[in-house]
Amino acid sequence: MDRKQEDIRSRIAVIDLLRGLVICLMILDHTRDFVHHDALVFNPADLTKTYPFLFFVRWITHLCAPTFAFLAGVSIFLQKAGGKTGWRLSKHLITRGLWLVFLELTLIGFGFNFGGPFIFLQVIWALGMSMILISGLVHLPRAIVGMIGVAICFGHALFVGLAPQGGDLQILWNLAMAPGALSPLPGIVVYPVIPWFGIVCLGYALGPMFNQKPEARNRGIAGVAATAILAFILIRMANGYGDPVPWSQQKDNIFTFLSFINVNKYPPSLDYVLLTLGVSLTISLGLQHLPTLLQKPLLAFGRTPMFTYLLHVYIAHGAALLIGLSQGLPASAFTNYISGPKALIEANWGLPLSLTLLVWLGVLAALYPLSRAFERHRTAHKQWWHSYL
Repeated sequence: MDRKQEDIRSRIAVIDLLRGLVICLMILDHTRDFVHHDALVFNPADLTKTYPFLFFVRWITHLCAPTFAFLAGVSIFLQKAGGKTGWRLSKHLITRGLWLVFLELTLIGFGFNFGGPFIFLQVIWALGMSMILISGLVHLPRAIVGMIGVAICFGHALFVGLAPQGGDLQILWNLAMAPGALSPLPGIVVYPVIPWFGIVCLGYALGPMFNQKPEARNRGIAGVAATAILAFILIRMANGYGDPVPWSQQKDNIFTFLSFINVNKYPPSLDYVLLTLGVSLTISLGLQHLPTLLQKPLLAFGRTPMFTYLLHVYIAHGAALLIGLSQGLPASAFTNYISGPKALIEANWGLPLSLTLLVWLGVLAALYPLSRAFERHRTAHKQWWHSYL
């Protein structure tokens, strides 16, 4: 392998390692949703009810969605830089985006709910729609795409006061700008498209940073990460524009710090975007130095993101079902988990956080050989449909 090929593999590995890590964290969050006793009782970010370790277990998973969106933008740039340009790139983005939306509406939604019909629009929906939107922007100068991303991330909160109250426009608003119900349809929007599309645009604009040799790439990543974190600290300290919920003094220094970093995800506030991307990019610098043994599962997950995502939903939800059955609960209690978890709440069901973490590790252990096998299959057999998983 020549030096150029080594550099290309190094660039791809950085992205795959970071994506693999946030997949592991995402699985932690969803496993907690399915099996932790308090998941259906209170929000772990509610400082009046939570405790520091539970807060951290929830907070660290905030890195997932913005990192997925950012890396999606980076990957789109790298595809263009690799020669997939013009209509060929736009067509790929449109078809992949439609595919992701279809999966969200079918296999993914059912896997979370185990019932239906119920529309549950999460990160895959937002990424799919973002790919469709950016399919037209890839023909513009990268700087313009970057300015669009900055404008969205910094400015979408300015339009909160324009939200319509009821009717068809309310549904469109929820799909595009703010979480909310899809009434009269059975469903809910958790990830409105536009705020997450802004993060995809940022990733696309900063894509060249990942297309450099290791030394220059790491300097660029460190610079962007430090700038984002510093900007977060300054804006958050001002306690004005940047997040809809200001931080405040709490009962002790630990909870005051938790209040400071307790930023809004739904939709992603400016403070949220700056903090999570800053932390995520900082972590990516350390992932490159992990022992090979630890890199292997991250690479397997990061190189098979859609495949691993689909499987984890069913494995984690299935694990909750099996645990519940072993404790005497009927299988019906685990159906309509998103649309109507009343039976589980009334049964006071769930595991303590320590056992929830063990279930999470078990889900990862079950996923790894499957993701690794698919990774090897993709390497040995190049097929057009592999890019959709």
